[in-house]
Amino acid sequence: MIQKMIAFAILMVLMPVLLIVPIAIILTDGFPVFFKQRRIGFQGKAFDIYKFRTMTNVAGAEKGSFDAGCVTRVTKVGKVLRKTKLDELPQIINVLNGSMNFVGPRPEVEKWVGVYPSEWKKVHQMKPGITDPASIEFRNEEEILNSSSDPEATYKDDILPRKLGMYLNYIKHKSLLVDTKIILRTFYSVIVK
Repeated sequence: MIQKMIAFAILMVLMPVLLIVPIAIILTDGFPVFFKQRRIGFQGKAFDIYKFRTMTNVAGAEKGSFDAGCVTRVTKVGKVLRKTKLDELPQIINVLNGSMNFVGPRPEVEKWVGVYPSEWKKVHQMKPGITDPASIEFRNEEEILNSSSDPEATYKDDILPRKLGMYLNYIKHKSLLVDTKIILRTFYSVIVK
């Protein structure tokens, strides 16, 4: 309940941004404004995650097709939104509808949950979040994948196992203090880096 109240307050404070960003997307790249994708969350249940659209449309993206590290489809406005993480703001809707928390393991598409099912089963014992330690650590994930000769293999064999380890470590040590530190680190990484 507290998370929903905070989410509503944030929506009110950020209303000017939440109005300006869609207008910028529409004027530079047309509709749709939002990108919606099926992810696996709490107790292994699928839900729709929302973001501001940062790429040109492609069939299958909403179902989790993997375009690892591809930056050719990123729009001009999308580059700014990704750098500032403003594209993630619509996930406050996910907090309001109860499918996500502010802090928690990032939800993944079904394809990648199927690669490490036993680890994900443990991760799915808590709600996913908008940010977590792995989000901060892999803030440049797109660059890593873009420079890889085999982005899918890099994600599957290197990045995803490390993320899962960080998710499980977060779950083990979760507390209000830990969450507060993660939120502060997230703001720092967006503003300073």
